[in-house]
Amino acid sequence: MLENLQWPEWVGIVEILILAAAIYYILFFFRGTRGAAVLSGLVIFFVATIFLTRLFDLDVLNWLVQRMLVYLAVALVVIFQPEIRRALAQLGRRSAFMNTGSNREVVDTVIQAAAMLSDRKIGALMAIEREIGTRAIQETGIRMDAHLTPELLASIFFPQTPLHDGGVVIAERRLAAAACLFPLSQREEISRKLGTRHRAAIGLTEETDTVVLVVSEETGVISVAYNGRLRRGLEEPQLRRVLNSLLRQRRRAGFRASAASDLAFDEDEEETGFSTE
Repeated sequence: MLENLQWPEWVGIVEILILAAAIYYILFFFRGTRGAAVLSGLVIFFVATIFLTRLFDLDVLNWLVQRMLVYLAVALVVIFQPEIRRALAQLGRRSAFMNTGSNREVVDTVIQAAAMLSDRKIGALMAIEREIGTRAIQETGIRMDAHLTPELLASIFFPQTPLHDGGVVIAERRLAAAACLFPLSQREEISRKLGTRHRAAIGLTEETDTVVLVVSEETGVISVAYNGRLRRGLEEPQLRRVLNSLLRQRRRAGFRASAASDLAFDEDEEETGFSTE
């Protein structure tokens, strides 16, 4: 059967496969983001409007809707600017590899520091860089380029110290910068009980592929943010498993890395999306 297909038929099949893959990637990328609801609303609006105008022969309205579609591309660029910027950053991310040993070293250090701060109910915000660079974020704080140790991380966030406000960025197994300003997420579905630190953690992961660890100042609860989502109340074994899984995906590349990281982040059924506690 396949041998009987002519070249134009093969072209049609290839085009359908490419289109299907593009649609799947777009849906996968927008899943759980602020743009998902907007995209769904736009699709429903235009499909319903075109259907109704043709059904009832509303020629003038149908003409207006078709003309509006011409400017839809510009509107999409404006509306989905954060999502588009993040998608392009993922496509052009640098090739970076972290071996298992260095993975374990970073994870152990971060977990030890988080445990110290959690016991004392001291708030903290720690971002671990992956493929997408965070130079712009680092420039908002104080550049350090220091050897990464649990004691150094914990001491930065102690109250009244000069660098305790903001977050730290860990890059290439070193403490790259402290007192950094992370972008706050503007998503309306985030629980109002979550403070500025948690919104900043989610906001940074909406724009980059960093993994951000948060220690609540009020409760001492440890949370992890990734890909615009937040998991709260992680105990040490679960925290270690999540961090190891996410950071290990640096050994993969492209779309497979994104899919594998999402799967690792969602592997426990107790957390589905944003926490409302």
